Formats: sequence, C-alpha cells, structure tokens
Amino acid sequence: MESQPTNTPATPARWELYRLLSEPLRLRLLALASVDALAVGELAELLGELQPNVSRHVAALRQAGLVQVRRHGTWALVRVATDGAIDPVVEDALRTGRSLCDKDGSLARVADVVGARERSTREFFARTAKGAVTVGPPPELAAYLLALAPLIERRALAVDVGTGDGRLLEILAPVFQKVLAIDRAGAQLAMCAERVLQRGFSNVELVEGELDGVEVKRALKCLGQTGADVVFASRVLHHAPRPTDTLRRMAALARPGGAVMVLDYGPHEDEALRAQQADLWLGFEADELRRFAREAALEHATVVEVPAAWRGNGPDRAVPWTLLSARVAGDDRWTKGVASAAKKEKRR
Repeated sequence: MESQPTNTPATPARWELYRLLSEPLRLRLLALASVDALAVGELAELLGELQPNVSRHVAALRQAGLVQVRRHGTWALVRVATDGAIDPVVEDALRTGRSLCDKDGSLARVADVVGARERSTREFFARTAKGAVTVGPPPELAAYLLALAPLIERRALAVDVGTGDGRLLEILAPVFQKVLAIDRAGAQLAMCAERVLQRGFSNVELVEGELDGVEVKRALKCLGQTGADVVFASRVLHHAPRPTDTLRRMAALARPGGAVMVLDYGPHEDEALRAQQADLWLGFEADELRRFAREAALEHATVVEVPAAWRGNGPDRAVPWTLLSARVAGDDRWTKGVASAAKKEKRR
C-alpha cells in the first residue's frame, strides 16, 4: 500500500466528508473558490458572513484537503484543491454550491469583487502620473535586460574590450552567462573591480593585458571558450594608434560567426577631447569604419548613428556617436541567413 505525501492531507472517511459538506455555507464557499482564488475577506463579502466565521469554514475544508490556502502577506487566498473534483461527492457538492450561488447572485459578483482589487492600483498611478518624468536609465535596467536576454540566440560569452571602470558591464552582465572584461591599465581595472564587487557580478572575470596577450588567451581557455559570441568596444578605437590592427585583434577574440560591436565617435572638431581624454582621432566617417571592418576580415558591416539623447552627460556628449556592427566569417546561422537574404534580393 502506497503512503501519501506528507504535505497532502489524508482523505477523510466517507461519513466525515458527508458531514463536512452538509453545511450549505461550505457548499457555496467551495463553489466560489472554484471560480477564482479569493481572499477570505472577499469570500466573506460574497457570502454575506463575518470573516472569522468564513475563516473557520475554510480551515475545516482545508483540513479535509478540499481547498488550498496561499498566503500573500496579510492576504489568505483560497482556491479549490486541484484534485478535489475527482471525488464524486465533491463534484456533487460543487454543482449544488454553484446552484445556490446562482440563486443568491454571488457567483455573478465574483468578477466585480476581483476587479475591485485594481482600485487602489489605479488610484496610485493616477496620482504618480502627475509627477515629473525621470530622465536617464532606470535603476532597474538590469532586470529589463535580463528579460530581453532570451531573445539573443547565443550569449555564452561576451568580451568587453577596454572596460575602463566597467560601465558597459551594467549592460553585459545581466545578458551574458560569462563576461570577460579586458583592460591594459591596472588603475582602470581597480575601479572596475570595485563596481563588480558592489553590483555582485559573479559572472564577470577581469583580465589585465593586451588583446592578443597571453593573459587574455589563458582566460579564454580557462572559460572553456574558443571565442566570444560578441566582442564589445565602447569608445576605444579613437585611442588606437592603428585602428584597423585593433579591430583585427578584437575580431580574433570572437568565435566564427560571432559579432563585433564598436561604439565610437563620428567625425568632429572638438580638440579639447585630446587633452581631456587623450584621444588620438577626432572620430571616424561611416565609410572609414566599414573599410576598417573589411581590412579586419569582418563581414556584413553596418554603421548607425547614436541619437543625441543616448550619449550621456559626459564631456563627449556634444560630439556625434556611431555604432559599427560586423560579423566574423564562419558557419553561423545568422551569417547564412544574411547571405541567403542577399541572394534573394539580388535575384529580384
């Protein structure tokens, strides 16, 4: 004979079940709780009874395993047990209870009672809607990014080239399973390490070294990766003596079919950035970036302008920003899809 799970109430004897369901109030309560999960206070309102009396009947039905009670703070939500209707006696009790609730109109009022839960929510948002709109990324941005992450097909590893103080990690860490943050300046990595610690980014590994250095190669090997799904470089290229060489080294960190994303400046005349940020180049034309990508053996390069409102509030906010995206050649579904679409378009 199989023993019942410890968290499942024992089925009452038949005479106890008949006695329990001989009370019309309990029949009505069961019927209402079969429509929706209702709080004890809501059941009391529908039944026209005092809450203590309803709580007493709920306790008896729960003890018999006919209803389940789930607590949400001070709320106790009551619902008919999932397998309660298997018993013919309980099925008959539910039919009778629904008939009683149809006659007194309580069954039709369930939707109104549940809908009333929204009243305080509507009043709250009606009040706060009058306040000022907060400009800039919300503090809960990481949660929104986590919700979007499953839309990215492959996100095992991202590389953040020239991570600096780690600002881009606020975007990458919630999305990718692992993030390799690289910088050749120990002072920058120290600030980045502080951010990682404070934010609890347990999936981020920091590496001090050059892009093609042994430290980076060792880190990739330790992660069990032959290359990253995406290599990011935020405002790095304008510091590179030879931008094409730097882009080629970035591409070497990506797997076949992986992406390289470069956020940098469009052409500008702000010489002050040379002194403020040690910039070598005053931005790049879109055609120039696409040429860099070709010379780095990258494919499907596109360049888009970053809207002014998205450029932050730093000393470089007044200059144009651009985003170069390209792919490493390889047997990848995305690459195949782009090539197939291009062939179809050419045939037209």
